[in-house]
Amino acid sequence: MARPDTFSQAREHLQSLSDDELQLRFWELSGACVGPLVELARTHTSPSIERSVLMRMGIDSITCKAVVAECETRGLLGHGAGHVVLVAMRGWGVDAPVAAARLASGEGWDTVETHWGDAR
Repeated sequence: MARPDTFSQAREHLQSLSDDELQLRFWELSGACVGPLVELARTHTSPSIERSVLMRMGIDSITCKAVVAECETRGLLGHGAGHVVLVAMRGWGVDAPVAAARLASGEGWDTVETHWGDAR
């Protein structure tokens, strides 16, 4: 069974858009698609899931446990422990195991919390 080619008709509403407008439209639609997934992940995570994410980032289990426990205490678990470590990595210019070790030792939590402000 042949499927009729509807590409020309389906793209008519996009033909008048510039490259910049098309890119903006792409990111708007992408955000609309993943927004519910991000919210679902935020509300349906658990310490064990977050420890698992950190372990896949190359962080040892003892450090994972400490970082996740502190994320939970500070109300950051919904942002993802991996995301918390990523913020620290970028801020310090180090890799994941080093950033996690520093967080586990109590360093840098003020910087991480500042990243999200009151949006917790």
